[in-house]
Amino acid sequence: MSTVTIRPLLPSYRRANLNFRDRTNILLKPNYINYSIKSAPNARRFCSFKKLQKITVSSSTSTSTSPATSTDTTPVRPGDVFFKETFPLKRTHAVEGKMFVRLQKGKDEKNWQLSVGCNIPGKWILHWGVSFVGDNGSEWDQPPKKMRPPGSVSIKDYAIETPLKKLAEGDVFDQVNIDFDTRSDIAAINFVLKDEETGAWYQHRGRDFKVPLVDYLQHDGNVIGTKSTFGLWPGALGQLSKMILKADTSQSGIQDSSSESCELKQENKHLEGFYEELPIVKEIIIENTVSVSVRKCPETAKTLLNLETDLTGDVVVHWGVCRDDSKNWEIPAEPYPPETIVFKNKALRTLLQPKEGGKGCSRLFTVDEEFAGFLFVLKLNENTWLKCMENDFYIPLTSSSCLPAESVQEMLIPGKAEEATQEVSQTAYTAGIIKEIRNLVSDFSSDISRKTKSKEAQKSILLEIEKLAAEAYSIFRTTAPTFFEEAAVELEESKPPAKISPGTGTGFEILCQGFNWESHKSGRWYMELKEKATELSSLGFSVIWLPPPTESVSPEGYMPRDLYNLSSRYGNIDELKDVVNKFHDVGMKILGDVVLNHRCAHYQNQNGVWNIFGGRLNWDDRAVVADDPHFQGRGNKSSGDNFHAAPNIDHSQDFVRKDIKEWLCWLRNEIGYDGWRLDFVRGFWGGYVKDYLEATEPYFAVGEYWDSLSYTYGEMDHNQDAHRQRIIDWINAASGTAGAFDVTTKGILHSALDRCEYWRLSDEKGKPPGVVGWWPSRAVTFIENHDTGSTQGHWRFPGGREMQGYAYILTHPGTPSVFYDHIFSHYRQEIEALLSVRKRNKIHCRSRVEIVKAERDVYAAIIDEKVAMKLGPGHYEPPSGSQNWSFVTEGRDYKVWEAA
Repeated sequence: MSTVTIRPLLPSYRRANLNFRDRTNILLKPNYINYSIKSAPNARRFCSFKKLQKITVSSSTSTSTSPATSTDTTPVRPGDVFFKETFPLKRTHAVEGKMFVRLQKGKDEKNWQLSVGCNIPGKWILHWGVSFVGDNGSEWDQPPKKMRPPGSVSIKDYAIETPLKKLAEGDVFDQVNIDFDTRSDIAAINFVLKDEETGAWYQHRGRDFKVPLVDYLQHDGNVIGTKSTFGLWPGALGQLSKMILKADTSQSGIQDSSSESCELKQENKHLEGFYEELPIVKEIIIENTVSVSVRKCPETAKTLLNLETDLTGDVVVHWGVCRDDSKNWEIPAEPYPPETIVFKNKALRTLLQPKEGGKGCSRLFTVDEEFAGFLFVLKLNENTWLKCMENDFYIPLTSSSCLPAESVQEMLIPGKAEEATQEVSQTAYTAGIIKEIRNLVSDFSSDISRKTKSKEAQKSILLEIEKLAAEAYSIFRTTAPTFFEEAAVELEESKPPAKISPGTGTGFEILCQGFNWESHKSGRWYMELKEKATELSSLGFSVIWLPPPTESVSPEGYMPRDLYNLSSRYGNIDELKDVVNKFHDVGMKILGDVVLNHRCAHYQNQNGVWNIFGGRLNWDDRAVVADDPHFQGRGNKSSGDNFHAAPNIDHSQDFVRKDIKEWLCWLRNEIGYDGWRLDFVRGFWGGYVKDYLEATEPYFAVGEYWDSLSYTYGEMDHNQDAHRQRIIDWINAASGTAGAFDVTTKGILHSALDRCEYWRLSDEKGKPPGVVGWWPSRAVTFIENHDTGSTQGHWRFPGGREMQGYAYILTHPGTPSVFYDHIFSHYRQEIEALLSVRKRNKIHCRSRVEIVKAERDVYAAIIDEKVAMKLGPGHYEPPSGSQNWSFVTEGRDYKVWEAA
């Protein structure tokens, strides 16, 4: 039996076709169910947990601590618990149902009725429109008002949404009836079914439903109700053809004297009633939780772990223990909890005990103190496993891995007087910034009005406006005090304004990533890259990004140890200087890839933890953040997300910042770097980046702020404002001194190109939907890098559509970055043509883009009124008129023109 699935889709098109490719049925599969996905390049991912929060203790029945006899949770006493956390569990469940489509004659030969219904519970909406005789393609229009059922709502100018409802008590189906006059010039009724509760959409074989009302549309691939359609459905659905309600097809007496086309249309209207049912598979989300608490037994010194969940039924914990942070599974010695079996001598499986009243289940586990961690996954059946972020749950079993409860409970809450002082100072400070911006805008406006204009003056004012806007914006975004009144007064009276290097170059930069994940293997990458310097410069690249230069535990360079040791797998310090000089000779700038978030230690502390550093920067454990449970740092809490594979550096320490600034300045002066690519900037506050960049004054700097985009039921949301806002927030924290890779744009391009959903490339305001749409001068656009592509392939761009991606980023504002692997591949000629278009038309990071089309199968834009481009299989030609356009280059599903 053919099955059609429900899946999310947000149509944002004008008279657009919702043609979707066929999708595999979305059912529960024999695989682990992930409830959260976060990816960090070069990181080993496992379940991260929050530290101990304030615990409210409730009484429970006392039981033995012996695992062999324990059948319930052990009472928790205040101060005993050193770890407690509740994890969300989400899984999908398939609900099967039916929808029907019926076309039947109404009260007479002229009036007919289309009915659509569904028997799965939900808030169902029929999203529909019509096609008129003479319309080209699959465009939608709104139907005449008299055709719209009660409760219908207009969707712009292309569609109607009508809620389905039960027409009588006891009805199985929610449905909607649409009455229409056969004498109208409507050629077809198009629709999709939408579940408003989940945002899911139901389509016909991946495309819009189409009910043809004229004969010449009978053979379209997505029509429903035609004779040819019935033959495609096997089994029971094939029998539905016998249920066709025959109607009198004689229309000879119906005349429409308005036009010859209408007469032709009536000759082709031979309606036949039909009734067809289609199966639906709808996914629903089931949410549960699992709670884990850990304490020491004072009598036995063993570790007691209590696991509880609101899951019901036969829930099995598949578990083991580990001795260190390597998280290698082991089976502890007996005794085990009741109803435990050994699984292939690799793990244990324990059936959880139902709670009283049947509301969930639990079990107590006792573990010897020699073990450092408890690993587990939950098994509901052979096909359903619940894991944590694609990995096993990991629970620390030593109190040294967790923060004391007292330290977590200490919250810094400003007093009323401090809040008032802060409010006054922020108000005054904000007013000052606004005044400065207004003055600058006034200066800029008057400057433009002069006959003789200075481009340098305009650029300077524009940069200053961006800087001040970033500073003003950060005031409204932050929740921490920005200034106290005394500090503000002191700044105004005694300190000149800080010199901020924007780190964005001239705005005309084109970046080349000069390596991939395998480049270290030759041992002489610097020399190999040196040979390509002239070639890369001639292609139009102005900046090259080199791999991490320092000695590293990992050969790729992203686990640095001795920062001043520049002998890496890519070459030695002399070879590095040589390649830098060569690129300078051909007129290119060089970015150094610096890893500031974490650093690998040289020595272990007294507990055997690697957190003591050697080399010239011989820091101790004060340089490591305190809230990374794996490295026992004595610094302050992290100001960002922890990278668990190496000690996370505490940038709040004065000595750390001093040493890093000296090291970066040494790289600038000794090696000749012109700027920085900053690795994993999610790990520490952007204000520290501002400090480092002001000290080193780079020509160009870009940070890697990579986290997951927004998805609903596995489908990417159309609105990614929250995602790009997080990147913008980091740029603002750095006061605009650096740009950031536009991960938002990359993710949206993935869905738009791979799924033929080009409407995604315009946000709700008609602007580009990524960072490039909000702050283009700070957006570094890219489609692939050493993490996402190469041999790692963490987030590979849709295969065969790479050139569409480059056609987008190389014609649009922002600073484009091209991946080494693509330059030296069969894409080279096409990339070279697009680079020429960008340079010839002086497209820059602040170029103005006008999106002229963003529909189902085509996206088109005009940039600076100089370049027109289109993506997708749909049709677009730039408008003819006062401006003439000449074709420049094209490839698979993209085309570019220049103003003549």
